This record gives sequence, C-alpha cells and structure tokens, in this order.
Amino acid sequence: MKFIVDAQLPPLLCKVLEKAGLSAIHVDSLPKGDKSSDTEIIDYADENQLIIVTKDSDFYYSHMIKKQPRKLLLVTTGNLKNSDLFSLIRINILNIKELFKSCDYVELNNDGLVGHEK
Repeated sequence: MKFIVDAQLPPLLCKVLEKAGLSAIHVDSLPKGDKSSDTEIIDYADENQLIIVTKDSDFYYSHMIKKQPRKLLLVTTGNLKNSDLFSLIRINILNIKELFKSCDYVELNNDGLVGHEK
C-alpha cells in the first residue's frame, strides 16, 4: 500500500506511515512540490497507484464526482497537533489497511475511521 501526503499535512507523516510498513511520499517530492495543482497530484497518484492523504475537501468532491483520485484518505479531524495526528494514524493503521481492501475512500476523524465502499 502506497500513499502520497498532500501539502497541508506534514512531511513527517510519511515517516509515520513508513514505520507502519507502508510506502509514502510527500507532495514536496513532486517536480513542482507544494505548487503542484490538485489535478497534477491526482494524475500522479492515479498513475502510480497511490492513495492521497489530505485534509483538502476538493479531493473529496473530485473523488465523489469523477472518481479521481481513485483512492483517498481524507483527514477530517480539524486542527490537531502533529503528535496527536500521528497517534491517531498509528492507532488506526491496521484498520486503514483493512478498509482499503474494500473501500476507495476512507475518512479519518477524531472518533476513528469511516470506510466508504467502492
């Protein structure tokens, strides 16, 4: 399972995902970095079979309307300290992996996860 972490989330989140045995890159590593448009990020993610991790609701609307990106992990926790976000990811990582077996869109909120079936 491979992820691309969007610009409004910290690059350190990639390390958290990698420590859980997942592959992750940050948008900063794309040619245009955090100046990459949503469309460029979506295209890159879909071409490379990456799950976009984001707080940006624009990706949600694009997924719901156009099925782009193909896979989305939407973080809807509101403002959290990075350490709290990382803990929430660590606590839910096994369920995140499991949900993406049957879901294209998973929402991570303060109460846990919501999987949305394909």
